Amino acid sequence: MLAGELYQADDPELIEMNVRRHRIQARLNDPARTEAAVAADLAELLGSFGSTSVIRPPFHTDYGCHLHVGEGVFVNYGGTFLDCAEIRIGDATQIGPNVQLLTPDHPRDPVQRRAMWESAHPITIGENVWIGGGATIIGGVTIGDDAIIAAGAVVTRDVAPGATVAGVPARVLPAS
Repeated sequence: MLAGELYQADDPELIEMNVRRHRIQARLNDPARTEAAVAADLAELLGSFGSTSVIRPPFHTDYGCHLHVGEGVFVNYGGTFLDCAEIRIGDATQIGPNVQLLTPDHPRDPVQRRAMWESAHPITIGENVWIGGGATIIGGVTIGDDAIIAAGAVVTRDVAPGATVAGVPARVLPAS
C-alpha cells in the first residue's frame, strides 16, 4: 500500500490498524476532551506530531500512523486526512476547516474496481503553506513552501513554492 501498489482494504493487517485508529479517534473526537488530552491522543495516533501543533476535532483519518505533522501546524475543524499513503505536513502550515487530503485512488479498470482493489499516492505539503477551507488535495501532489491554496480549490497537480492556486481543478493565479 505505502509503495503505491494495488491493495485491498479488507486485509487483516489493515483492519487491525483501522481498529487501533478508531479507538484513539473516538476519544480524540469526544467534545468533552481538553486541548491537552486531544494533543496526547494525536501524539499516540499519528506517525509524528509536532509538540507545538494543533488539530481541532472533529478530525478523521484512515490509519493515522502514516500522517506526519511538523511543528507549529494548525488544522481547523473537520479535517479528513486519508493516509493510505504517507502524508507529510511541513512546519508552520495553516489548514482551514473541512480540508481533505486524499491519498487513495481506484483502478480505472472496472474489473479491478469491482474486486475492491485500490492504490494510494503520497501527499507532501511544504512549510508555511496556507490551505483555505474546503480545499481538497489529491494523492501524488507536492505543495511547495510558502504556497497558498485558495478555499474550495481541488489540487490535482504539484504546486510550486510561493505559488497561489485556486479553482476546480486548481490553476496558478498571477502574482498580484
